[in-house]
Amino acid sequence: MTGLFKQKNSGNILVLLIYGLVLKFGMLLHPLPPLQQPDDHFLYIWLLDFLAPLHMPPIIYTLIAFILLYSQAIMFNKICNEQKMLARPNYLPGMAYMLITTLFIEWNHFSAPLLINSLLIWIYYRVSILYNSNKPGAAIFNVGLIMGLVTLMYQPAIVFSIFLLMSLFIMRPLRVREWLIGLLGITTPYYFMGIVLYLTNQWSWKKIMPNISFNLPVMPTSITVIVSIALLIFPFIIGGFFVQNNLTKMLINVRKSWSLLLVFLIVSMLIIVANGGNNYVNWLLCAVPLTAFHASAYFYPTSKWFPQALHWIIFGWAMYIGYWTQA
Repeated sequence: MTGLFKQKNSGNILVLLIYGLVLKFGMLLHPLPPLQQPDDHFLYIWLLDFLAPLHMPPIIYTLIAFILLYSQAIMFNKICNEQKMLARPNYLPGMAYMLITTLFIEWNHFSAPLLINSLLIWIYYRVSILYNSNKPGAAIFNVGLIMGLVTLMYQPAIVFSIFLLMSLFIMRPLRVREWLIGLLGITTPYYFMGIVLYLTNQWSWKKIMPNISFNLPVMPTSITVIVSIALLIFPFIIGGFFVQNNLTKMLINVRKSWSLLLVFLIVSMLIIVANGGNNYVNWLLCAVPLTAFHASAYFYPTSKWFPQALHWIIFGWAMYIGYWTQA
């Protein structure tokens, strides 16, 4: 299977769709309504309130979640190929994303973290191309604007403001003006939302200011969760080893893009620590950077058996999670 996705074949878009359906069909058989958490912010709550009168069955939300995951896999795969993250274009990042997002049931539910993952992938792409931008002001403001919308969907995502500032530090010369433009973009959605709330007599600081609580993440209590975490970490370590060994062969902008992914992963882990919660849905924010390193673990080994064995072990466990743990 890894050999198939290692090729740049446009037909792999359809193969990836079938691959995802096989992995996640068990979850489609047991659909659930949208996840609601205390950390959800104004825009996501408003969206659920808007959809509630439609009385859509849970299967619709599960289908939307699948479409979002598939579109995110395709989008991130395209970014990896365009940015030349690996030595040649392939569909391994898309395969890895569909695979690892099956390791936790919560990652396949309609939720605020799932929605903002699409925006975070777009943000990652926009900051990764700032290196060659001659007029970055508008691009930085737009990235900040989308980041502000992300935080209005999910409160802990305010931590991703650090990601934007660190991205500017990595991709651009140090210019205070550009940092201020990024911060202005982040605060702009709050400004307009405050105006709307004031004009509709709903003004309240609690509706605008993110309420961040600090608590440790829930400790794994079952062997299922422990194995899933191990299958996330082990390929990440292997992929990181191969990326490190091939850094000298990469262009400087590609090396910077890998650095951005590491910052992305660190910030996502900060959210897990800051707002642990009682489930693993916010761990989904780590899926995008982990995907790239998993893809490297499938791409770089010279022997054919290792990536194949790694893939089928994770695939078998993902099938168990998707079909039998929900039965």
